[in-house]
Amino acid sequence: MTPSPCGRQPRFLITGLSSGKPPLSQEDELEREELEEELEEKEKELEEELEEKLEELEEKLEEEEFEELEEELEELDELKETELEEDGEGGGGGKGREEEEELEGGGGIGEKIEGEMEEEEQLEEELKQELEELEEELEELDDEEFEEKLEEEL
Repeated sequence: MTPSPCGRQPRFLITGLSSGKPPLSQEDELEREELEEELEEKEKELEEELEEKLEELEEKLEEEEFEELEEELEELDELKETELEEDGEGGGGGKGREEEEELEGGGGIGEKIEGEMEEEEQLEEELKQELEELEEELEELDDEEFEEKLEEEL
């Protein structure tokens, strides 16, 4: 160090350092390396935690979707049963006409069931699309949360 002629704090004259700060001592360098290692470990831990939480959320989402699909299937089954019962209660003459229409290819129970099955397939497709959209949103949220936690740690 050389004293400054103006009476200011002396500056370190070390080439290669533009900030004027002294180089780190060996102890400081070791401490810095340890802190960097700790930071890397924390980052790994956070990544693992986020992956676990993502898996848990995906499982919960799948369970909820499955339960909703089961409920919808039960409702459709009940609807089919009531329609079959209503079709069967039409009286003697009505049954004969319906059976004739069905044999001739006219819109009896078979077409109703086919229509319901198509509706059910359409609902399943819609639910699959919704599930994909929710998974994408979940991934975006997880990425944002990870970045926020990482910034907090730094």
